[in-house]
Amino acid sequence: MSLPRLSAASYRRITFVAVVALAAIIVSGAAVRLTGSGLGCPDWPTCDNDRLVAPLEYHAMVEFVNRTITGLVSVAVMLAVLGSLLREPRRRDLTWLSIGLVAGVIGQIVLGGITVLVDLHPVAVMSHFLLSMVILADAVVLHHRAGEPEGPRRAVVATPVVRRAVAAIVVATAAVLVAGTVVTGSGPHGGDEEARRFGFTPSAVTRVHSLLAWVVVGLTVATIVLVRRHGHRARLDGPLERVLAVLVAQGFIGYVQYALDVPVLLVGTHIVGAVLLWVVVLQLALALDEVRAPVGPSTGPRPAAQPTGAR
Repeated sequence: MSLPRLSAASYRRITFVAVVALAAIIVSGAAVRLTGSGLGCPDWPTCDNDRLVAPLEYHAMVEFVNRTITGLVSVAVMLAVLGSLLREPRRRDLTWLSIGLVAGVIGQIVLGGITVLVDLHPVAVMSHFLLSMVILADAVVLHHRAGEPEGPRRAVVATPVVRRAVAAIVVATAAVLVAGTVVTGSGPHGGDEEARRFGFTPSAVTRVHSLLAWVVVGLTVATIVLVRRHGHRARLDGPLERVLAVLVAQGFIGYVQYALDVPVLLVGTHIVGAVLLWVVVLQLALALDEVRAPVGPSTGPRPAAQPTGAR
């Protein structure tokens, strides 16, 4: 009995679901922290006192819903792996990327348990968030490559200074995300009223976070200038404009939430923006290269050899 095969288009839809699910779990995890529900289910893997289902209490239900979404993410990731094996034609790069999702989710489950056991220590909480961003990056790359033909990868944008500028944007954005987790670990939204906090002054770490964000803005504007100077507008204008638009929105939300003493709703919106920023920055980096489908050998008749001395 032969296994069913999956078209390339169908598999790409599966990878899109995985991207959405992994983005959703980051937001739902943030909701747990922002509502102070981090210890709503104080045990792991059960919720409380060997109960699998949370009691009808606010904090317990918020945490339980987040764990339920984690289960849905696990299903989406398993479908991505299975789909890579059933895809026609099967590609090794897609299989390995999908296996990376599985490894990441397993790591998240383990780290989630550790986070509960250490009573939401900020190092564990920030590690949980950053690992989620790594897994999301894997999913974005998987979805992008699932839409490409099989073949050798080549640089569409080969100008070294442009490639270095885009790489700098990716690195600086990652630094902004890390600094953001430190700000969160120093502020009031720790997931529980009794959760430990970093000993940093919130205003000081916020300034560092803001400065890094301005670095990304500066790099993005500089890259736009370089792209127009070196003739890559058709390829990179769109991705760069999306990055700049999200940066402007994020900056506005960030300054407003700071001025209003970090209200929960604005902090949650800022986290949604961070996820979106990470995705569009990764899409910018992926736009530098593409896969050129291999050209097969000619199947037509070979030309006859000319006789010696023929002109």
